[in-house]
Amino acid sequence: MSDEIAENGTANGDVPEIELIIKASTIDGRRKGACLFCQEYFMDLYLLAELKTISLKVTTVDMQKPPPDFRTNFEATHPPILIDNGLAILENEKIERHIMKSVPGGHNLFVQDKEVASLIENLYSKLKLVLVRKDEQKSAALRAHLGRIDALLERRGTRFLTGDTMCCFDCELMPRLQHIRVAGKYFVDFEIPTSFRALWRYMFHMYQLDAFTQSCPADQDIINHYKLQQALKMKKHEELETPTFTTSIPIDFNDLNNSDQ
Repeated sequence: MSDEIAENGTANGDVPEIELIIKASTIDGRRKGACLFCQEYFMDLYLLAELKTISLKVTTVDMQKPPPDFRTNFEATHPPILIDNGLAILENEKIERHIMKSVPGGHNLFVQDKEVASLIENLYSKLKLVLVRKDEQKSAALRAHLGRIDALLERRGTRFLTGDTMCCFDCELMPRLQHIRVAGKYFVDFEIPTSFRALWRYMFHMYQLDAFTQSCPADQDIINHYKLQQALKMKKHEELETPTFTTSIPIDFNDLNNSDQ
């Protein structure tokens, strides 16, 4: 399946086309899968496509049944894979470096902020511990980590992590928050506390952005991602469900708007 981002201003070929190959759904093999790095780089590049510094083409590949031309070109490599002017970049760190140094406008996404970098660095590992151990101690550790992110956002008072425009850290954090929200709720009934108002305000703003909504996998794909890791199978009715996307906010909309002012 190929999905090309529309708003790119490339009718006359005035900007370079970047192709991002991402993992497809493990349920239907066509829609977007729940790979965190795939969504992170999708968001980075989508922001650049919106700014019309690049044209972005996104292609999903079913890694359970990869097409012959994919196996020929990339052998056992798993997405994300970035292709720029025929050059394929295969490793996550190299993709990140390429976006920063070689993709037009990419350097603007990469800001230096050691506090934010260290704060979001180990968040995902805490979710994985919660899903494996399923005990309150691990849930409490994840809750405390989210509380530190909430405190940073509250202290800074900015729309996003480092200011009022998105950067690479937002593209890294928000997909992880979505996995925490969807998988945490499904497997261990974990919920982000409503007392974390600054964090919910942050997520509210992120849910308004095409860069997130266009790149976000369905709830069912996030859940199946972790079921496969735990050698669990999707129930047949789950496989047949219409994809859903959790983007609601458990704080009153008007209340949230008032707290922004």
